[in-house]
Amino acid sequence: MATTEDDSGPAIPPAIESAWGLRERPPKGPRPGLTVSGIVDAAVRVADADGLAAVSMSRVAKELGAATMGLYRYVGSKDELLMLMVDTGYGPSPGPPAPDDDWRAGLIRWAWAEHEVLRQRSWLLHVPITGPPITPQQLGWLEDGLRCLDGTSLAEGEKMSALLLITGYVRNEATLTSQIAEGSRAAGVAPSEMMPAYGRMVAQLIDPARFPALHRVLAAGIMNQDDDPDDEFTFGLDRILDGIETLIHRRTT
Repeated sequence: MATTEDDSGPAIPPAIESAWGLRERPPKGPRPGLTVSGIVDAAVRVADADGLAAVSMSRVAKELGAATMGLYRYVGSKDELLMLMVDTGYGPSPGPPAPDDDWRAGLIRWAWAEHEVLRQRSWLLHVPITGPPITPQQLGWLEDGLRCLDGTSLAEGEKMSALLLITGYVRNEATLTSQIAEGSRAAGVAPSEMMPAYGRMVAQLIDPARFPALHRVLAAGIMNQDDDPDDEFTFGLDRILDGIETLIHRRTT
């Protein structure tokens, strides 16, 4: 339940208060052995080991050797726990751009840092996005991304839009890579064999007269190449940054 709104601004939900350290421990009862951060860390360990589906209040309580109901004195609901897990799961932002970085180098480093987090913790991709970033770590990522664009000719709204475009691309690429890996495991096929097998199947199905462009791709052997997924990520990121660069030049002139 949200706190009451007053003249200082909108009400801050309990989960956000917890993330920012604004909620004190429960005042009643003996000195507790549980903490919000301890509960969240335990939940992240479960997700790292067994995936997001394995996370439940009872499983986390078991990890901590505590009663399930005791957790609810600190974390009000599963949704609140998930929000706090995302903040902890992302971890600290990559930091502001280096002094010798231009805006493009800064954003490349920022995008690759997020890409690596989502590669290591793909369960983050399964947590529903319920709103814009508001927790400390996530706002730290946003701040450092925006600082990469300091000194450019972009308006402040365009800077936000650029970051939204980049992070959306990073998440989409990470989701695709994760799902392909899951599909290959389920099919008992190595990830490197997925595209060649797909190409061979498509070649049996299509008529070159009906699908001439796709036939040319198959004939060129594109599907048989064992491409590094990082190459695909780099290609897409570079095209997005090319577009942002064009916009910066347009605003400058």
